[in-house]
Amino acid sequence: MSLLPYPTQPWELQRGRISIANSNYDESNPPKYEAFDVLRPRGPLDEETKAAGLSVLSIDMRVTENKKDHNTDKYTCSTLIVRRNKEFTIIIKLDRAFNAEQDDVQMEFLIGSSPDKNKGTYITVSIGKRKHNWHWKGRVVEIQGNDVTVGITPNASCIIGRFRTFVAVMTDLGKERTERNPDTDLYVLFNPWDPADQVYMDKEEDRQEYVMNDVGTIYNGEFNNITSRSWNFGQFEEGVLDACLLVMDAGKVPLLFRGNATEVVRQGSALMNAQDDDGLMVGSWTGEYSGGTAPTAWTGSPEILLKYAKEGCEPVCFAQCWVFAGVLNTFLRCLGIPTRVITNFFSAHDNTGNLKTDIVLDNEGKVDRSRMKDSIWNYHCWNEVYMKRLDLPEKYSGWQVVDSTPQETSDGLYRCGPTSVNAIKEGELSYPFDAKFVFAEMNSDVIYHMCDKYGKMKIIHVDSAYMGKLLVTKKKDCSKYEDITSAYKYPEGSLKEREAIHMAERRGVSTKDYLPLTEAGVDFELQADTIKMGDDLKLTLNIKNQTSQTRNLSTIITGCVVYYTGITSTTFMHENKSVTVEASKTESLTIDVKALEYMPYLVEQSNLLFMVYGHVEEKDASLFTMRVVTLSPPELSIKITGSPRVGKEVMVSVDFQNPYNFILRKVQLRIDGPGLITTKLKRYSQILPGASVEYKVSLFPRSLGKKVLMACLDCPLLRQVTTQLEFEVVQDHSENGNKIEKR
Repeated sequence: MSLLPYPTQPWELQRGRISIANSNYDESNPPKYEAFDVLRPRGPLDEETKAAGLSVLSIDMRVTENKKDHNTDKYTCSTLIVRRNKEFTIIIKLDRAFNAEQDDVQMEFLIGSSPDKNKGTYITVSIGKRKHNWHWKGRVVEIQGNDVTVGITPNASCIIGRFRTFVAVMTDLGKERTERNPDTDLYVLFNPWDPADQVYMDKEEDRQEYVMNDVGTIYNGEFNNITSRSWNFGQFEEGVLDACLLVMDAGKVPLLFRGNATEVVRQGSALMNAQDDDGLMVGSWTGEYSGGTAPTAWTGSPEILLKYAKEGCEPVCFAQCWVFAGVLNTFLRCLGIPTRVITNFFSAHDNTGNLKTDIVLDNEGKVDRSRMKDSIWNYHCWNEVYMKRLDLPEKYSGWQVVDSTPQETSDGLYRCGPTSVNAIKEGELSYPFDAKFVFAEMNSDVIYHMCDKYGKMKIIHVDSAYMGKLLVTKKKDCSKYEDITSAYKYPEGSLKEREAIHMAERRGVSTKDYLPLTEAGVDFELQADTIKMGDDLKLTLNIKNQTSQTRNLSTIITGCVVYYTGITSTTFMHENKSVTVEASKTESLTIDVKALEYMPYLVEQSNLLFMVYGHVEEKDASLFTMRVVTLSPPELSIKITGSPRVGKEVMVSVDFQNPYNFILRKVQLRIDGPGLITTKLKRYSQILPGASVEYKVSLFPRSLGKKVLMACLDCPLLRQVTTQLEFEVVQDHSENGNKIEKR
C-alpha cells in the first residue's frame, strides 16, 4: 500500500536515474505541471480542472523575521537560513481565499539532483483537506484574505544544506507547481539550541562562544611561554556558507550523511586537507612557499574558503596545523556544530601507536634524524566538537577530538576523529575513531637512545611526563586561555593515570617493553630567557645532586634550529662541559648564546632547541633534558582614527619598522576583521634595515558590538608577526573622533 496521498510514480524515477546524490548544488527539478496516473477525460485540461481554480501568486519566505528567530541573522546572505526542529513561517499569496476544507496545497523542499522521499532529499508538507506530512511538520498558522501563513518544522535529524522550495496546488488529476525561484531557497543548519538535535548545548554562553563567535585566539609558542594569534573564523561572512557546502560537494559527501553530525565532522576532517582527496588546503612544512601563501601569513578562514570556491575547488596552498584547525572551526561553526580550537604543547606524532616516542642521539649527543620515525611537535592544534555520540555509550558524548592536519591515515584517508575526550582520559580506546593515535599524542613516553659508532643503540633516559604538558583553549568571552589538561588526562603519576594507561594497554596499545634504568640520583633543569629574535640568549643548567655523595658529570650541550614540528634544521652550537656537584647541593652552569650564532640558520617561527646529555661517572648513568625556546618577533602597531560607528567610515593604519641589519624581501601585510572589513593585502618588494612602512585602509563597520581587527606581516626571513586590536562599535553621532592604538 502506497503511503503517498496520490497514486503516482515519483517524477525522479521517471527519469530512470539511480545514484547516490552527493551534491547540494546539482539540480533536477520537477515539471511545472505533473499529471497523476489516473483515468482522466480525453482532450486538454483547462486551468480550472488542473488546479481547482487556485493559483499561487507569490511566496514570502519572511527572511528577516525567521533568521532572527533562528539565530541566523548574522549570516551575510539574503536567503533564508533556518535550524533543525524549529518552526519557520512563510506566507503564500493566492489568487483567492484559501479554504482548508476544500483546497489542497503542498509544500515541496528538494535538495540535490535525485530528490527521493525515502532518503530525506524530497520533503513534502501538505496543508488543507488532505493533510499529509513527510519528514517535516507543517501547519496553517493564519489565513488573512488571500494570504496563508504556514509554519514548517524541519525534523531534528534532517539533512543540512540548501533546499529548493516549491508550492503545488493539488487536484485529483495532478499538481500545479510554482516555477523554480532561487529567492525561495532555504538553508537548513544543525541546531545547538534544541535538545532533540545531536549537537545541542544547554548553556547559552557556550552557544555564543562555540557557535556564534566569529573570531578566536589560537595559542602557540611553548608551554611555559605561550604566545597567541587572533584568527578570523568569519563563518557569517558573505559566501562562506556556500563555500562550506561546496567543500562537501567537491569531496562527494553523500547527502544522506549530511544529517548526522558525526559523519559531517569525520568527512570534514578529511576534506580540510588535500593529501589524498583534493581537499581544501595543501599542507606544507618545507619552508618554501613560493607557489602559494605561507601558513604563517593567513589571518583567517574566509580568504581561504572563498579562494577555493572562486578557483574551481583547486586546493589552496599552504597550511599547517593551526590553519587546518582554524578553517575546520569555521566550517563546523558555519554549519551549526559547536567547535573550538585546542593546542597541545609537546605533542607526539607516534607513527607506531605504541606509547613510545624514540629520540636517537649519536655518540656526540646530537639528534640522529636518520634513525627516527617519531617526532615531538612543540605544539599541535586540533579541534573539539560538542555532540551526542549516537554510536557510543552516553558517557562518551560531549567534547570530541577531531584533527584535519594530515599525519596518519584513518580508514584510508588522512583524517582523525571524532573521538571522545572522556574516553581518552579513561584510556578506553576501543571506540571509534582514532582514539589510540590521540591518546599517544599526549601520553607517550619519550625514550632517549644513544647510538655508538658501530650502530648499536642503548636506552639512556626515559621521560614519562614530557608529552601533553599542557592543553589549552580560548576562554569564553575573552582572549585568555583556559587550561583543559585535566579533561584529557589525570595528574602525572597518580593512581588514576596509571589505571588509564593500564586500560589503554588492554585496549590495544603496546605495553612498554624497556628495562628500568640505573638511578642517577641527579636531576637536570634547563632554564632560558624569553627574548626577541635577534637578541643574545642566556641558558642556565641547574644540576641538583640528590645523593649523599659527590657526583662528577660530563655534559654535552647542543643547540639546534628546529621547525615547530620538532624536525631539526641546523645544529649551530655544540659544547662539552664538566661539573662537580657536592652532596645534596645544586650547581648551575651558564651558557651564553650569541644572536650571530643562530640568526643565519633560523627557519619559520624561530624555534631553538637546546639538548643536554649528561653522564654521571660514579653510577655509569645517563641524564637527558631539552628545552624549546621560541624567539619573539618584532612588533606591529594598529591605529584606528575616528569613532567606530555602524556604517561610518574610519581609517585604519598598520605600522612596522624593520629592526634588523638585513633587508626583508617579498613582504606581505594583511588586515582582517569579521564584520569590519574583507581581507586586505599589501605587498612590499623589500623593507630596508631600519625602514618603516605604513599601510592605511578605510573600513565601514557593519554591526554593533565588540570587534577584533587583526594584522599579520610575513616574509621568508620573518614569520609570525601579528597583532590585534579589540574595540566596540557603537551608534554614536558625535563628531569628535578619537584614536585607539595597540602595540
